[in-house]
Amino acid sequence: MAAHQLTLSVPATPIAVASARHQAVDEIQRWAAELDDEVVHTAELVISELVTNTVRYAATGQVRLEVHLSEAVLRIEVYDSSPVLPQPSLPDQHSENGRGLFLVGALTDRYAAEPTPTGKRCWAEIALTAATGPKAAFSLPLQRS
Repeated sequence: MAAHQLTLSVPATPIAVASARHQAVDEIQRWAAELDDEVVHTAELVISELVTNTVRYAATGQVRLEVHLSEAVLRIEVYDSSPVLPQPSLPDQHSENGRGLFLVGALTDRYAAEPTPTGKRCWAEIALTAATGPKAAFSLPLQRS
């Protein structure tokens, strides 16, 4: 499988989440028609959660989404201008939101958030090989809210 990369810049608005998700998933499917449906669906959810979190909590102006496909990994990165790193938590059973990063951590093989010179990058990786070994521990500690 050849390496591929997609970079999208979208406005930090709720309507942009769907647009970014659709464009990225369409491109991922064009790159590798042989990708397992589960990988594509997982990527769709991860893109949606990471972009939504950025739009909801951090971004003003533009949000940059990058998707990288290599032989072994599909990597999703979302950049924004806020230096504040996310603080994932385990919501109580009655919360209507707050589960996004928990889902990202449960569905991907690795994920983290890290500062950049202009804000931060939140990323997640989905391994494409069958022998991935045990999942890495969460890079972001979870706290009960």
